[in-house]
This record gives sequence, C-alpha cells and structure tokens, in this order.
Amino acid sequence: MADAVVYVVDDDDAVRDSLQALLESNGFHVESFESAAALLSVAGFDPVGCIVSDIRMPGMDGLQLQQELKTRGEALPLLFITGHADVPVAVTAMKAGAVDFIEKPFEEATLIGAVDRAIRLSREVRHRDSEAAEHRRRIAELTAREHEVLVCLAQGKQNKVIGLELGISPRTVEIHRARVFEKMGARSVSDLVRAALAVGLV
Repeated sequence: MADAVVYVVDDDDAVRDSLQALLESNGFHVESFESAAALLSVAGFDPVGCIVSDIRMPGMDGLQLQQELKTRGEALPLLFITGHADVPVAVTAMKAGAVDFIEKPFEEATLIGAVDRAIRLSREVRHRDSEAAEHRRRIAELTAREHEVLVCLAQGKQNKVIGLELGISPRTVEIHRARVFEKMGARSVSDLVRAALAVGLV
C-alpha cells in the first residue's frame, strides 16, 4: 500500500503509536498526528488513502474534524475509532459520510479490513475524478455545435430529431456526430452517455 497514506489522528500517544505500528506491519504507509488541528495543518493530503481518527479528543473532536474536512473539500474516506459505545454519535458520523465506526477494543483484522475498504473507495473516487477531468478536457475541445450534438446524443435522441431541434440536416448531424465520437474517443453512444453523466451534462 505504498501508494496510499493512512492518516492516524489520536491524542493518546500510546494508542496512536500502537495504531501506527499495527498498520505499518500490515504494509500501510502511515502518518500520525496528536490532534485534529495537527492533521489540518498538512499542506496537501495524498490523493489516495484514508483518515483513521479517534472521535473524542480535546479541542476539535472527530465530528468537528469531519465537518472541517468537508468544508475544505477534502474527499479522503474517514473512519472513526472510539472507546465509547455512543450510538447517536456513530449515526451522526455515518450520516455525514464516515465510512466506518469501530469500537475499542477491536480485533486487529477488523481495523485492517476497514482501512482496506476505505483505501479501495479512495482509489475508486480518484479514478472517477481522473476520468471526469479527461472528459471535461475533451468536451472543451468540441465546437459549440458539436457540444449541442453531444448533449442530444447523451439524451438518447436520434439523428432526425437532433436535426429538427438544431435546424440542420440529418447529413450534417452525421458529420458532427462522427467528430464528437472522434474527439471524445468514444466507441458507442453509451460511452458518450457515461462521459456526459460524469461531468453533469445530463
């Protein structure tokens, strides 16, 4: 997991060191912090990874950290560990997007499994973001008319209907359609639909 980073946040030195040792012994690259504020001082998070945080900490607690990360637009999956069986807090954390909520004491395999899932989710999000960025780049290269044809195609409209809506001949629609496929690197209409959905065109 050298290409991913697990950020551990816990104000208890012994717990933090134990978590770091456990995760590193299972092949994870770990960076640990004694407070939420220390984590938030990081200039930029690795694009693939997750955050493992205690939920009850002095100063900024886990839920406040979660909210601040959302405010900053940080998308790393967040999972909480706690020594307190607090169902309302767990529900609040999960509703706000936490991927897991683990109570102490926990089996080592439980934590490792949760971190594995969180990192897989992080990779999936990163992949989707990269794909969307590539779609946006390609769409930006379309002419205004090609852009209109792309939107119509993504809406499932046939050439004849597109021609009527745009006031152009079916032959002209075919020419624009071919250019859209070429510029978008698409092999089928479903490829165009996926691209349009990824960037919010439809």
